[in-house]
Amino acid sequence: MRTMRQRQFLKWLYPGMHVKRWLALSMLGVALMGLGIAYLLREAYLSYTFPGGFYYLTLQFIPRYWRAALFVLIAFGCIGLGFWKLSAALLAPFTGANRSGSLVEQVHRFRFAPKGPHIVAIGGGTGLSNLLRGLKEESPNLTAIVTVADDGGSSGRLRRDFGTLPPGDVRNCIAALSDTEPLIRSLFQYRFSEGSDLDGHSFGNLFIVAMSEVTGSFEEAIRATSRVLATRGQIVPSTLADVTLSALTIDGDRLYGESVIGHSPRPISEVFIEPPDAAAHPDAIHAILEADMIVFGPGSLYTSILPNLLVRDILQAIKAAPALKVYISNVATQHGETDDFTVTDHITALEKHVGRGTFDYVIANSNVEDDLPADWHSAPVRSRADEVRDPRIVEMDVISVENRYRHDHVKLAAAIMRLYHTNRETAADELAGAMTRTAG
Repeated sequence: MRTMRQRQFLKWLYPGMHVKRWLALSMLGVALMGLGIAYLLREAYLSYTFPGGFYYLTLQFIPRYWRAALFVLIAFGCIGLGFWKLSAALLAPFTGANRSGSLVEQVHRFRFAPKGPHIVAIGGGTGLSNLLRGLKEESPNLTAIVTVADDGGSSGRLRRDFGTLPPGDVRNCIAALSDTEPLIRSLFQYRFSEGSDLDGHSFGNLFIVAMSEVTGSFEEAIRATSRVLATRGQIVPSTLADVTLSALTIDGDRLYGESVIGHSPRPISEVFIEPPDAAAHPDAIHAILEADMIVFGPGSLYTSILPNLLVRDILQAIKAAPALKVYISNVATQHGETDDFTVTDHITALEKHVGRGTFDYVIANSNVEDDLPADWHSAPVRSRADEVRDPRIVEMDVISVENRYRHDHVKLAAAIMRLYHTNRETAADELAGAMTRTAG
């Protein structure tokens, strides 16, 4: 049963209803107009002598009955195409990413969809998916560029067994951007328990691998799965190459594999990808160059963020892009990767790999409390408010109250958008001032 609000909305949307009778009246009007034009043309033919070229232009070399049939056929084609496109336009609010919620909510969301900035988020792991959950409420124009260096857990096993790219980080992003029913999202994230050959695998990982076999490629599998789960935005792997992450410790030891590097007993000095010339995904390059804002992180510094930036074409596109570039510093250190790191240490490690001047701002957590629980093996990441450096560190409260090891996705998205709009206003003021000085 429809609610009173829905009935009022439908009455406003389609006043009086009775669609068929008004549609028939419109068609009758078009037919009468055509008849009137035919009379005018006949009178023109009788009273005026046209140049010889009109004999061919008006198809007079074809018998009248065949001309009539031809025009009727063309008319039916135009009417059919018009009805098809009209139906598609009317049904658009109820298909794709807009199909959840009540009728009123679907039409309102489609008609008044926010026109936010194009934001590119680069990273992997739970940090990127957590960020996307917040950003999808701020702008519909999202592109997630995801690392494919994962070689542990379910993703690593599927990568070795099927020769596919690791689906885990992609799965998390699809679930985060999904606009479908909660039950479908829960099914997609479901992980099989012990006692079977599927032990440790998630349903979503298996689904993406199966979709890769059906569609013929990993990237087509991402697109198809995104349609199934009605995601907002686009998800793109940073590269389609089979890359391996390796690292050097401060002692000079070489580590191979993302899962090994993430548990290094010694501090990491530098990370690499092999092959070093892995080609970037073209859609990733296009999204970066068209972006209004590029966000890096949050997430594991060496195993989630840097693997994307080590793809040379990705880094070159980032440096060339005019977008605002913001790095999200982690709120807590990660045992085995960033023990005892401050915000500045994170920035220094990034700049060692990508060079200075890559980032415009760094968002750091301002709501820092005492040490975290000992079993977390982590400590809060701190910054110095009086530190003057480039990129500029902006402190905001972005931490989750329930889990101080992670960001709050709502707070973080709001902080990012506040920084974006503030920067736009500042740029506009500077431009206006420059124009005033030039005019003076």
